[in-house]
Amino acid sequence: MALDERGFFSERPETRPGRYQCPKCRRTGEYSIRWVRRAKKDRLPPGADEGDRAKFAKLRDYLLRLDDEVTCKTCGKKFEIPSQHSLMFVDQLAGLPNEEELEREINAAAEEPEPAPEVKPTLPARFTRKPSGWK
Repeated sequence: MALDERGFFSERPETRPGRYQCPKCRRTGEYSIRWVRRAKKDRLPPGADEGDRAKFAKLRDYLLRLDDEVTCKTCGKKFEIPSQHSLMFVDQLAGLPNEEELEREINAAAEEPEPAPEVKPTLPARFTRKPSGWK
């Protein structure tokens, strides 16, 4: 009899941040999403047959998303998380660049100079001098 999949993995709960846009108010927010990390055990469980050995050799660590909905921080409406990332392999997740690094790489590849920080005009003296109070 084949072993259950849970016999091959050890489970650990995990919380990861995610950016999602509310479909009602159209505001993007950072939400903490619950995941379960399933890590492959270092050895095969007892009572495994040849089919289980072949399956065990192909297994990888992965994350499984538990939350399907989040509540918008602005309007309070519940909305569904897009389902394209409900299961993620850990080895693919480790090499992903963050958004700032990705923008720098795109600009470097396009041979565009890095955008200069916005220079705000200086305020006139009447707005920056120390108030003397009313007399």
